[in-house]
Amino acid sequence: MRKITVLSMITLDGVMQAPGGPKEDPSGGFKYGGWVAPYSDKVYNKVIEKELKPADYLLGRKTFEMWAVYWPEHGDFWPGINKGTKYVFSKRLKKSDPLVTGWKNSAVIKSVADLKKLKSSKGPDIQVWGSSELVQLLLKHDLVDELRLKIHPLTLGKGKKLFGNEAITAAFTLTGSIVTPGGVIIASYKRAGNVKTGTAGA
Repeated sequence: MRKITVLSMITLDGVMQAPGGPKEDPSGGFKYGGWVAPYSDKVYNKVIEKELKPADYLLGRKTFEMWAVYWPEHGDFWPGINKGTKYVFSKRLKKSDPLVTGWKNSAVIKSVADLKKLKSSKGPDIQVWGSSELVQLLLKHDLVDELRLKIHPLTLGKGKKLFGNEAITAAFTLTGSIVTPGGVIIASYKRAGNVKTGTAGA
């Protein structure tokens, strides 16, 4: 069984779209690409550096298409992304697609059954970066073992969100957290069974 970890930079209102730069993902008229940059500092960067350890990767089609153009030429910053296996979840892409064949160690998976089979297989742990629609699908089918969130102190209103309305009800346990000098809460949550309810103060 392989662990699936979602790593995401989000705003207080859950927006995760285009944190890295103005041209990263302007779809839907998104105007705030690169909103993470003002919060960079030594503490933040050290966390990022640790998260870039070798792994396998599960990406949505749009994220994969953007990354397949960029990362093969910038592997000096993140060697693991080119060495690890990239699984792209897509009904549109085929294994013969030039983007898939052109980025070393890439493969296409097409169904929830394939996702479950991948998780049950042997191999390195799997990281999910970006890929909002894929993350929501994973949460819907209870396939996320860990959330590593960087919660930035701003709201953007519109934009692609980390959480949709179809996530399975699930409890998570906080396994670690820090606050950067810039006010970013970096927190890790591990899947922890079912949701419990009760009466406050009883």
